[in-house]
Amino acid sequence: MKAPRSTWGLRAIICAVLAAAAFCGVSVERPQQAVGQERNFAGSLQVDYLLAPTELEARDSAFDGFTTELALKLAVDFNDAVSSNVKVCYGCHGFELNFAFVDLRVADELNFRVGRFNPAFGEFPLRHDPANHRTSDKPLPYDMGRMLRLREWNMGIMPTPYTDNGLEVNGTHWFGDTVQLDYAVWLAGGFRGGNDDVDLDWVQSHTPAFYYVDNNSRPAVGGRLALSLDLSNDATLTVGASAQHGTYDPNNDLSYTILGAEAYLRLGRFDLRGEYLVRRTQMSLGDNPAARFRYARADGVFEDYFLKDGFYLEANMPVGRIVEFVMRWDGLRRFGNVVNTSPLRSESWVLRYTAGVNFILQRSIRLKLTGEFYDFSDFDDDVAVHTAIAAVY
Repeated sequence: MKAPRSTWGLRAIICAVLAAAAFCGVSVERPQQAVGQERNFAGSLQVDYLLAPTELEARDSAFDGFTTELALKLAVDFNDAVSSNVKVCYGCHGFELNFAFVDLRVADELNFRVGRFNPAFGEFPLRHDPANHRTSDKPLPYDMGRMLRLREWNMGIMPTPYTDNGLEVNGTHWFGDTVQLDYAVWLAGGFRGGNDDVDLDWVQSHTPAFYYVDNNSRPAVGGRLALSLDLSNDATLTVGASAQHGTYDPNNDLSYTILGAEAYLRLGRFDLRGEYLVRRTQMSLGDNPAARFRYARADGVFEDYFLKDGFYLEANMPVGRIVEFVMRWDGLRRFGNVVNTSPLRSESWVLRYTAGVNFILQRSIRLKLTGEFYDFSDFDDDVAVHTAIAAVY
């Protein structure tokens, strides 16, 4: 007997998830049907075209042209206390197992998450899938390859999604019906780099060539705390703070610390959100700092760290049921010494101004049209134009 047509789409998604997992080298066995199990399949897709009109070969400063971001997620609730999630994604780095973890819930206030997951940090990573945010690219502090001059800046402060192996303890507590407190603390492998590096190496965190294991056997530690207030039936305010600290080199000599603050306000259909991040990163001075670095203090000492901070402020306003306007202002700064080959100075910055309009073609499909103006301190100002189709299912 043929399967009903209503199950064809579900079977197609199952096959896609299993095929993607197999492509990534994940072994997936088909469990026996368990009584009471609830399954949820979800996915998001964005195809974006980036054009930098003033750049003849924009690929020297950004990942221009077409890029595709795909996420497929399978969630299974075994019972009220145990659930599991598996998610595969595809992007500029190819297929990757974004997360595969088990949640063990003792209570709403106490949940243990074990496996590979996105460690809690900030507000934007909660909606990093392309169909869950309104712009075509990520804010500069969380950029992962779509900003202009990405190589000179080594992308953002914490490129997202940040996925890692470890343990997280999280929970939610309600004070009455209007105040919600969320917390998370975690241990994970942390970001990576070499013993002689001067910054984090993002490629090492997204390639199987280095294996998906900790490179220094010392976990990074982090966490997030957020407080949400229901101001009225159509108004919500959320504020939060995040932190993480670890070492990124195999010798455990080079440390990094990232701090973040966030705020979100919803008034009816209008929402305003913003975040600030700062990262202190220790650098390897090498055997001859004078030959490697550009700046020294008056006493001839070379500082072994730099600071990099950034922010974004974004407003979304739907008009009717079809049109949605988006405005964003974001930026990055870098303070501290640089290697002699870097085009940046001891203090460099970039500001970006973004305006966009989204057309809701169907309930789950958006056409995103975005224009961006870059104001660089060390390079000529530039513009970028994005055209994207995003879908969620």
